[in-house]
Amino acid sequence: MIKPYKKHYAGRIIILTTLFSLLYAIVRYNIYGGVPWKDLPLFILNKGISLASLILLTINFSLSPLNNLGIKVSDKWLDARKLIGITGFLFAFIHVFMSFSILNPSYYPVFFIADGTLSVRGGLSLLGGIVSFIFLWVYNISFKPTIKEDKKLIAMITSRKFLIYAMIFTGIHLLFMGYSGWLTPNKWQMSLVPISLISFVIFFIGFLINLIGRK
Repeated sequence: MIKPYKKHYAGRIIILTTLFSLLYAIVRYNIYGGVPWKDLPLFILNKGISLASLILLTINFSLSPLNNLGIKVSDKWLDARKLIGITGFLFAFIHVFMSFSILNPSYYPVFFIADGTLSVRGGLSLLGGIVSFIFLWVYNISFKPTIKEDKKLIAMITSRKFLIYAMIFTGIHLLFMGYSGWLTPNKWQMSLVPISLISFVIFFIGFLINLIGRK
């Protein structure tokens, strides 16, 4: 049972992360990017949810390794990990379904070639996203009481190697999702950084923390 103050602390982290992610997506793409407001309920909302998911999951994975590296992490942050991780996984789940519902050349032109089939870039990005989600799903079910009884399985799922592989595939997804837009800052609307690049930078920092600090 999560104590009230712990739940409240996690709630604030989740709410602030979600609001920042959604507002940034709206400002960059709808207000300054020229994306029609009709695309707000799905296309733009999906961008915000994906960023919030990545931030929350990175926080969840990185707090213990930070402690291992000698960087003192507040107990309130550590106690908030479970709720943050569950919310991050839920957002990732929503992101997957929203993305596949609008997966077409109109919304993701770089993912397709002239005949309407997936490009190599599109295929690699989707593969990375699907595999990383499967890793996250397996990690999430490890917290179920019936699974916890299998200590060997839990040890494998929560191992350093398992989580590092999960993060690598997340990085592949993000890299092929938007690398071309990262190289043209002159085209960034109002100099606002693309969400895919923000996500990749957050991922990379989290990856390094886990690579070095996770036991």
